[in-house]
Amino acid sequence: MKKTRIIIVGGLSAGPSAAAKARRTDENAEIIMFEKTSHVSYATCGIPYALSGKIKTRDKLIVVQPELLEKRFGVELHLDEPVTDIDPEAHIVYTDKGVYEYDKLVFATGGQAVLPPIKNIESFENWAHAKTLEDFDRVMKSGVMDSAEHFTILGAGLIGLETAENLVHAGKKVTVIELGVQVLANWDVKFAHLAKNVLEDHGIDVRLGVSVVEVDHTTNELILSNGKRLYTDYLLIGISIKPNTQMLVRKGARHLPNGALLVNKHMETSIPDIYAAGDCAAITNMITGEHSWYPMGTHSNKGGRAAGANAAGGNVTFEGGYGTAIMKIFDYAIARSGMGPKSLERAGIQFKSTLIIAGSTPGFFPDQKDLLIEIHYDPGTGVLLGAELFGEHGVDKRVDVLATALYARLTFDDLPRLDLAYAPPFSAAKDPVVVAGFVAGNSMGAGYHEVSVVEAARALSQSVSPASYTLLDVRNPTEIHKEGFIQHALNIPLDELRGRINEIDLDRPTYVYCAKGLRGYMASLILLHHNCKKVYNLAGGFTAWKTIIGEVKQVEEVSHVS
Repeated sequence: MKKTRIIIVGGLSAGPSAAAKARRTDENAEIIMFEKTSHVSYATCGIPYALSGKIKTRDKLIVVQPELLEKRFGVELHLDEPVTDIDPEAHIVYTDKGVYEYDKLVFATGGQAVLPPIKNIESFENWAHAKTLEDFDRVMKSGVMDSAEHFTILGAGLIGLETAENLVHAGKKVTVIELGVQVLANWDVKFAHLAKNVLEDHGIDVRLGVSVVEVDHTTNELILSNGKRLYTDYLLIGISIKPNTQMLVRKGARHLPNGALLVNKHMETSIPDIYAAGDCAAITNMITGEHSWYPMGTHSNKGGRAAGANAAGGNVTFEGGYGTAIMKIFDYAIARSGMGPKSLERAGIQFKSTLIIAGSTPGFFPDQKDLLIEIHYDPGTGVLLGAELFGEHGVDKRVDVLATALYARLTFDDLPRLDLAYAPPFSAAKDPVVVAGFVAGNSMGAGYHEVSVVEAARALSQSVSPASYTLLDVRNPTEIHKEGFIQHALNIPLDELRGRINEIDLDRPTYVYCAKGLRGYMASLILLHHNCKKVYNLAGGFTAWKTIIGEVKQVEEVSHVS
C-alpha cells in the first residue's frame, strides 16, 4: 500500500505541531519538513526575556530539538532548505536542492518582519528586527548588550513593549517610537494610556505619532518624521509582521488583504490538499463569524495540530479564536479577549460597556491591589462581546474566566452565577468578574446612565458653563483632602445626600462620582428616586478619572471644594 506523503513547509511553531500530530494519526505516513533556517521550534515570545537574562541561556528558547522530530516522530527534516515554489496542480514542491511530490501539504511559513522605509538603513549596522532567533543572535553577537547604553525600539505592540521592559531590566535607557496615537493599538485608548503611564514611570521615553524616516550612521542618530534627531546606540524594529504567503497567493489561494490565507475549521485553504496554520493563516473570528488574523502562538499550535491530523486522514477541527492576549508591563499586566470598542464600531456591532474598579483581593487582606475590568456586551441580549483588564494582581485569572465566558456566549447576567474560587489571598468573596456582571445588570434597568470617564470629560468640556450641569462628589472630605477632586465638583458625602438633596438642581444633568463606582451607583439611585432628570455615574469613579484623565485639583489649591 502506498504511503501518504505529507510535506510541511515551515518549522517554527505550527509546522512541528502538524508533524507530531500527523505522525500520531498515521504511523505509516511519510512526513517531510522543510525549514529555511537552521532552527526549528523555538520560543519567539521568550526572546525579550532572554535579552534581559530572565531566560538564562539561548538553549532555553529551543522548544524541540531537530533530533527529536527525526527520531521520535520519524520526520525527514530538511534544514536550511527553503521552498522556492509550489505547483498545486502537479502536487510538487520545489527547492534549490530538489523536486518533491506530495499528497498533502501543510503551509506553515509564518510571517516576515516588516522593514519600514528608512533612508540609509542599509548603511547602518547597529540595528536588528525583534522577531527571530537569528535576530537575537545578531544582537548578542554584536556585543551591544554589554556596550550600549541607549536602545530605541520602533513599534509599541506586544513584542516592542516586552522588549522595552526587559532592556530596562538589563540596565539600558530606552526610547519607544510609535507612529500610531497610542501604544498597544488593539486595546481601547483608556487601557493603552494606563500602559503608557507605567512605561514612563519606569523611565521609558515613549514618543507617539512619529516615525523614523532616516538614519545618520556617522553620528548614530535617528531622524524622526517631526524633524527631531535622536541619538541611539542600537535600533530594534518590531512594528509588525506580514503573512509569508505570496507563494500560494500567486496560485490563487483566497486570502485577507494582508495576505493571510483563509482556512476553514479543518485548516484547509481554498487550494485542494493544501492546509495552512500559524501566522500565515486567517482563522474564524468566533464573535463575528468572519475571518480574522491572530498571529499568536496559541493559535499556531492548535491550528498546526488540526492541520497535521487532517493531512494524515484524521478529522480534527479548530473552530477559531477571538483575540485573547496578555502582557506583563513591569509590576502590572494588561489583557484582553474578544472585541474592543474600535473593532466593534468597525464591524457595525451595537454594544454597551461597563467598567469597574475592584480589589483583586478583599480589603481586609494585606496589600490589596485594584483591578480594572471593562466588559462589552450586546445591549439587547446581554451576550458578552469582549473584555479588557489592567492591574497588578489577578489579571491572568480573570481574563481566562472572561475568555471562557465569551466562548460559551454567556451574558453579563451569567457572570454573577459563576461559582468562582474564593480565599482571601486570591480573591474577594465577590470576585471582580462577578462585580462586573452585577454593575452591568444594575446599569441596564436602573434609569441612570453609566459613562466612562473619557465620555464624561468630553461632555463636561463641551458644556456651555459649569452652571449647566452638576458634578457631584459623594466621597468623604478626608478622601478629597488626600486624593484631590475634579474641578467644579460639589461635595455631598453619600450618607448626607438625602438630607441635602435641596442643594442640587434636579433639572440639570448630574454627573456623580465616588472613589471607584459603588457609592456613585447608590447616589444615582437616590437622585432618581428624588426625580432627578438625568443622572450619569462615572464608571470607575475618581480612581479612573485620576488614572486615565489625570486632571485633578488639590484642596490646598483652592479655598474649598466648589
